Amino acid sequence: MTPGPRLLWGTGGAVVAVLAIAAALMWKPAIAPVSAPPVASFDAQTKLAGARVVALGDCIVCHTARGGQPFAGGLPLATPFGTIYSTNITPDVDTGIGNWSLEAFTRAMRHGVARDGHLLYPAFPYIHFTRMSDGDISAAYAYLMTREPVKANAPANELIFPLNFRPLLAFWNILFLRPGPEAADATKDAQWNRGKLLVDGLGHCASCHSPLNAIGGEKSGHAFDGGIVDGWEAPALNALGAAPKPWTQAQLVTYLRTGRASEHGAAAGPMLPVTRDLATVPEQDVQAIATYILSIQKPRPADARPVVSTSLPAEAQRGAVLFSASCAQCHGPQAPMQSIGERPSLALSTAVNASTPRNAIQMILGGIDWHGEDALNYMPAFAQIYNNRQVADLASYIRAAYSQRGPWDDVEESVAKVRKENDAR
Repeated sequence: MTPGPRLLWGTGGAVVAVLAIAAALMWKPAIAPVSAPPVASFDAQTKLAGARVVALGDCIVCHTARGGQPFAGGLPLATPFGTIYSTNITPDVDTGIGNWSLEAFTRAMRHGVARDGHLLYPAFPYIHFTRMSDGDISAAYAYLMTREPVKANAPANELIFPLNFRPLLAFWNILFLRPGPEAADATKDAQWNRGKLLVDGLGHCASCHSPLNAIGGEKSGHAFDGGIVDGWEAPALNALGAAPKPWTQAQLVTYLRTGRASEHGAAAGPMLPVTRDLATVPEQDVQAIATYILSIQKPRPADARPVVSTSLPAEAQRGAVLFSASCAQCHGPQAPMQSIGERPSLALSTAVNASTPRNAIQMILGGIDWHGEDALNYMPAFAQIYNNRQVADLASYIRAAYSQRGPWDDVEESVAKVRKENDAR
């Protein structure tokens, strides 16, 4: 018995309808190019406001390759699905955004769609930028369009199939993109609302400090629970109250503006350039960020009781010798950096007290680069000095000697994994 024409038509019509919906979702029209707006068309106050917005958004960090020109793109961003290279956002007409109108720029920020209609990968955090105000978007546009144009093409992205097929991002956006700014919470004061806007929107903190699901979206219900970025653990922002000494407002503001907190440690890895950007914005912005972050703290977990050990395991004993040779000059209790410089003890370090050794390993391997005259924090790298076992021994020692938590498992295997990841970047 064969299907009747009505059934065939119904099935075919449904398929056509599905394809039509898919096409409508995946295809976005281009916005006509414009002549590059003259620098003089943007007033000084708008450009100044734009500099503040761009610093709060940390734009220069992702859109500047190592050794490259500011905002010219080309920085490799490692993801679980391959490598994405940041784009050129200087006002170069051929390779940047020089022929983008404010309308095109706004669409990219709110919807993740480029001027020519192609969908942008969510490594560009438009799911957070969409919450920005129109005024902030316009100011950012004015600032970027008055930078020095740089002709620079980003390398081709290296993504696995089918994620290298951009139109599929339309379905990702259905799941994770909620376009448009959010209304203020009338039950909270202005500082809290400003902080939420910066943390959830322009600052896109959850992009790094939240775990991702299997398709690269932030896990629902796990905002700020911590994540992995560029081989570093981005610690849980909602667990600052569970630190050996809970963070205070003053400490968090100082850390965000200087990269160092008196009772917690120094910024390193991807967080260090964030603090350098935040040092350039008005303090009230950072105060607002700290206010909001401290308002989302979870209760201290019941299993956070200290683990007391009376003896060092063999690997930590070996690490103690290495610590005396390479680390005690700065981190030992009698070191001038501790007694005079008022640097925090390793006992208060987020990396030393973390649930995994990843950040402690990264610190030992890569240190903190010298950064000219503003090098408030510096640590030499030991990647070329110590082998995997020695790095593991050293990490095991500082965990045992300075933390009241239990030993890390499989530290040497973790060192090998982190080295491999770093070498692949």
